[in-house]
Parts: sequence; structure tokens; C-alpha cells
Amino acid sequence: MPIEIIQIPVGPMANFAYLVVDADTKHAVVVDPGWESETILNVAKDAGLTIDGVWLTHTHFDHIQEVPAIMTAAGVPVWVHTLEKDLLGDVPGDVNLLNEGDLVQVGGCRAQVLHTPGHSPGGICYLIDDHLITGDSLFVGAVGRTDLPGSDPRAMGQSLKRLAQLPEHLNVYPGHDYGDSPTSTIAHEKRTNPYMRL
Repeated sequence: MPIEIIQIPVGPMANFAYLVVDADTKHAVVVDPGWESETILNVAKDAGLTIDGVWLTHTHFDHIQEVPAIMTAAGVPVWVHTLEKDLLGDVPGDVNLLNEGDLVQVGGCRAQVLHTPGHSPGGICYLIDDHLITGDSLFVGAVGRTDLPGSDPRAMGQSLKRLAQLPEHLNVYPGHDYGDSPTSTIAHEKRTNPYMRL
């Protein structure tokens, strides 16, 4: 079943929110709704999508501010890594906890959870078909900061080594538009991103 990734620029910090869509069923999840919930909901509505949930890569404010609004509007639960449940705050619905290797469903498709700490303790990436949503673990040409509370430079190094071992054809969808293009591939990042040369 084909997966479509809809990348939505939101907010004043060059964030990306995403809609992960099962193209056959038109069911979707929202990833990292940090800003502009109305924009995200309108994109979903215009595409004829049914939102089934919210997936988080981590719980920094610029990735979660609009979680309550999306949950309320769509009547859906949220998924977050176990280590960051307490950082999510109060939300108007169910909270599902994720750990390394878990599978999460959208329509008839499944994504694998990769725990990639470093930027935050419970940072995760979502691997689904040929797509890798990396949050702030990996940007185009850079990586997330490791000087924030809960950050760990050593853990980030290990996470980047792990990502570098993934299939090179994977498309990379970062949490911010900080690079010279909005998306990349593992192969391109291994060639050009200085933080991937570990």
C-alpha cells in the first residue's frame, strides 16, 4: 500500500509538520504539530483525509504546541516515547507510549519506531517504506542541538551512527527547514553532512 508524506511548513522557527498518508484508504496521522493546527487540518481536509492520530518525534515546544488542538478537532490519540510522556503535559485524549522497535499503524501501513536519543531523551524517528521522518535527530546538512536540557552529545553520536547504517535510498524528512533542500536521502547526508561522518 503506497505511503504519501505531505510536508507542511509551519511556524516562525522553520518547522515541518507532516501528514503520513495511506494513499489507498486516505487515512493519515499528523507528525509534530508544533504550530498552525488550522493549516494542518485544512491541508488534510482539502486532500480528503481522515486523521487517525498524532505521532511525536519528541516533546520540545515547537513540535507539540498544537497537539491538543489536533486531538480535539479530530478526536484522536497521541503517540510519544515513554521517556517523554511526562514532558507532553495535559492533553485531551489518550496517550500511547512508544519504545524502540514498536510498530505504529496508519491505514493499512506500518511504521517502525527507531529510538534516536541525543537531541532529547525520547527522540524517535519513524521508518515507513522508503521514508524516514527524523524530527530533530537529523536535518539536511546538520543535526539537532545537543546543548539543551536532556540533550546528550554522546547519545547523539550513537544515534547518527545508527542512522548512517540504514539503507542509503531512504528519503529523509527533517523536523526543520534548515538545509539547502526540504528533504534529503541517507546517501546524500552520508556524503555531505559533517555530522554523519563519524
